[in-house]
Amino acid sequence: MASFTLLLTRSPFQSSGPATALTFAQSALALGHQINGVFFYLAGVDNANALHTPPGDEANWHDLWTEFHQKTQVPLHVCVTAAAKRGVIAKEDASQHQVQPNLHKPFQASGLGELIKLISQSDRVVQL
Repeated sequence: MASFTLLLTRSPFQSSGPATALTFAQSALALGHQINGVFFYLAGVDNANALHTPPGDEANWHDLWTEFHQKTQVPLHVCVTAAAKRGVIAKEDASQHQVQPNLHKPFQASGLGELIKLISQSDRVVQL
C-alpha cells in the first residue's frame, strides 16, 4: 500500500479543494493506504481557523478536519507563517501579537521543515 502526504493550499471559500482532500484521505485510508499527515499552506490555513462560523447550510471545515483527526489520528499541520499572515494564530504566538489564539488542537503550528519531513516519508504527495 502507498503512503501519502496531503498539501492543502486552498481555502474552503475559494474552491472544492478541502472537500476533495478530505474525501481522498478518507477513501485512501479505507483502502488500506496511509496518510502521513495533512499540511495546510497558503490559503489552506483557513481550514484551521477556529473562529469561522459558516451559515448552517455550509460545511464547517475546521470541525470536519477535527473530526477526521479524531477518527484517524492523522496529524494536521498548519504553516505558522502562512497562518499568521491570515490571522490564524497559535497559542504560543498569541501573546506576541496580543490577540486570542484561534488555532487549536488537533491542528498544530508547523514550519516548512515539517512539510519536507512528511514528503520524505511518503510515496506520494497530493496537492489540492
